[in-house]
Amino acid sequence: GFRFDLASALARQLYSVNMLSTFFVTIQQDPILSQVKLIAEPWDVGPGGYQVGNFPYLWAEWNGKYRDDIRRFWRGDAIPFEELANRLLGSPDLYAGNNKTPFASINYITSHDGFTLEDLVSYNQKHNEANQLNNQDGMNENFSWNCGFEGETKDPNIIACREKQKRNLLITLFTSQGIPMLLGGDEIGRTQKGNNNSFCQDNEISWFNWNLDERKLKFRDFVKELIYFYKAHPVFRRARYFQGRKLHGLPMKDVTWLKPDGTEADEGTWKSNTNFIAYVLEGSAIDEINRYGERIADDTFLIILNGGSNNVKFKFPPGKWELVLHPYLDERKEEVQGGTEKEIDGKSALVYRRVEA
Repeated sequence: GFRFDLASALARQLYSVNMLSTFFVTIQQDPILSQVKLIAEPWDVGPGGYQVGNFPYLWAEWNGKYRDDIRRFWRGDAIPFEELANRLLGSPDLYAGNNKTPFASINYITSHDGFTLEDLVSYNQKHNEANQLNNQDGMNENFSWNCGFEGETKDPNIIACREKQKRNLLITLFTSQGIPMLLGGDEIGRTQKGNNNSFCQDNEISWFNWNLDERKLKFRDFVKELIYFYKAHPVFRRARYFQGRKLHGLPMKDVTWLKPDGTEADEGTWKSNTNFIAYVLEGSAIDEINRYGERIADDTFLIILNGGSNNVKFKFPPGKWELVLHPYLDERKEEVQGGTEKEIDGKSALVYRRVEA
């Protein structure tokens, strides 16, 4: 397939963006090109170029709204509950109306443009002085958080904070509906020293350093395990959007959003701003079949994301829940009985699997 850089430029006819332009019509009529993966970077540098959610059927898009919302959430910003929920479920507000699937959303935290993952948790400001453009190039707003110190440090508390934040971000990425995109080098903590526009730097700023210390080796192993987990569970790789209702005569909805007190989120919650969100994905309620015509089923998972700094008391839903993904640097084992009220640490992404109904 192909990823088209600044793809909105392909839709411009004289001036305005037109998604019915000759370029798209020609590709969709071509017997070969219409069958390959077509991925748009859905913006360009001109007026009206930001076109996330507007590309034609069969096109996937780099989801810049996903990137910004998830970065802001883990920075600690209060995000509209409805907006955050949409990003976690494959952005149906952007794509479902065009008869697309969650696979239209290419979710990512970082790309070759901007900060690396390591720099996203290490710098509040861009540091592009080496580009010799008076630090005027590159994006000014990166929605980043340096954990209390700008740049590299040997402070063990700040390093631990950054390692936790990287894990939070990637757990969110790989449990969101849509296609996760991981920037090469993020799995080994590659840094560009705060440079978020390194296109002109063919030197140590943009090179990979393969001499991995213990911290980087542990993070690489974490990313490997996270990818294995994602591939093992089809509930995170759905080809259809969730419906928010009971399916197949089951007592549970395919997705249930929860308030901290354990009750289902209501209209007031849906319209509020939040830095805490929790939801259950019912693995037995996947409304899809595999290539053999068999209905797809999976485990049921509870995802808890606390992007704020304060602990939040949360009441677990019915069932017995086993912790399977967490951002902590230790080998943590935990089982929680439904109805238990537990404090969820600030800045923590937790995934529990239901082991007993």
